[in-house]
Amino acid sequence: MDVTGDELAGVVDLFDALTPGELAQALVELAYRQGEDLEPAAFEDDIAAARETYHLVGFEPGAADEAWLVPGPVAFPELPEDATDLPHILDVPDRTVDREQLGAAAEERFRADTAQAVADGDDERMRELLDVSYELEVWGPVDLESARDRLDDALA
Repeated sequence: MDVTGDELAGVVDLFDALTPGELAQALVELAYRQGEDLEPAAFEDDIAAARETYHLVGFEPGAADEAWLVPGPVAFPELPEDATDLPHILDVPDRTVDREQLGAAAEERFRADTAQAVADGDDERMRELLDVSYELEVWGPVDLESARDRLDDALA
């Protein structure tokens, strides 16, 4: 079963937040409904790619044992086939996402990605991150002007 970043964000959006394990289990359930027998590990690369592209953003809430994923700033959440049944299938606790904490985690991740792209001289990734920076500022309470300046300088 192939899933896009927007579809992953759509599944997460049904619950407000999911752990990576819960998201993988949701995808296993969807695959089963579509006639495929897959293990949660089959979706690790998809979830990692969605985090890389900021379709999903992860953060660690204070009381949780595991990171939570939420739809990210570039996502246009859409539901894969049969996904509307997932809240009735999975036993996921209600969660309240602290937008300030989420924004801080996203900003920290973005700044680390910026530093890595600049250090690697990866022009393509720097351009991607410039685009993400504008979406991220609208999505969360962050100010990325200095990171954007760093990317602009590195690309010049």
